[in-house]
Amino acid sequence: MTTGNDTTTGPILHVAGEDAELTERIDRELTAFNNAATGTDDEAGLSVRVTDADGGLIAGLTGWTWGGRAGINTVWVRADRRRDGWGGRLLRAAEEEARRRGCTEISVSSFSFQAPDFYRRHGYTDTGIRDGIPGGHVDHHFWKSLVADPTGTVRLVALVELSDVEAGQRYEDAVLALLGRHGGRLERRLRTDDGREEVHVIRFTAPEGLESFLADPERLALRAGLGDSAPITRVLPVHDV
Repeated sequence: MTTGNDTTTGPILHVAGEDAELTERIDRELTAFNNAATGTDDEAGLSVRVTDADGGLIAGLTGWTWGGRAGINTVWVRADRRRDGWGGRLLRAAEEEARRRGCTEISVSSFSFQAPDFYRRHGYTDTGIRDGIPGGHVDHHFWKSLVADPTGTVRLVALVELSDVEAGQRYEDAVLALLGRHGGRLERRLRTDDGREEVHVIRFTAPEGLESFLADPERLALRAGLGDSAPITRVLPVHDV
């Protein structure tokens, strides 16, 4: 389909199906843009293949590495070999290769009818879901540290009440930005319609990270500056079920 006001003098908009040339061009352009913006140009594909004696495919994994991060795009195991542990071996091989390339974390998504529990068993942490998948399913998003022991990970939910909405939101913006220096990551930040309450889902790679965050002088100074207007926070340690 072609649209446009005047195809002889102006731009032409085409709507079609798969366009390999367009995909390759956009990938190349966006890669160049991303590399320029981040100063990182080590994007590379990642794959793991398992074959039988006749060369038939038993299992496979595809993904990528870039900028110290790794991602898994697809994982598949042939139906007759799905109880032989190949899924876990694929993950371990991909994680080992990602570490060899200098990656510190890895991410993956899985529909609820696929294997979300499989990733949880292998140390992956839920970071969010996307609703609306056909059949009433959801898309689960996972993350895993490649440098820290997953069993030492601390995950918590912070319930925050803001007596002064504007000042409280500025404070939360500032202190949440400090998480990274303590091995912390904000997984979700939710806010009520009136802006007076927030819910934060936060993960630390180790208990010491939470302790150092709470004692961070910059965080304490920001909180002291608010005085009686400082947010009231209730923290609940949580884990996946």
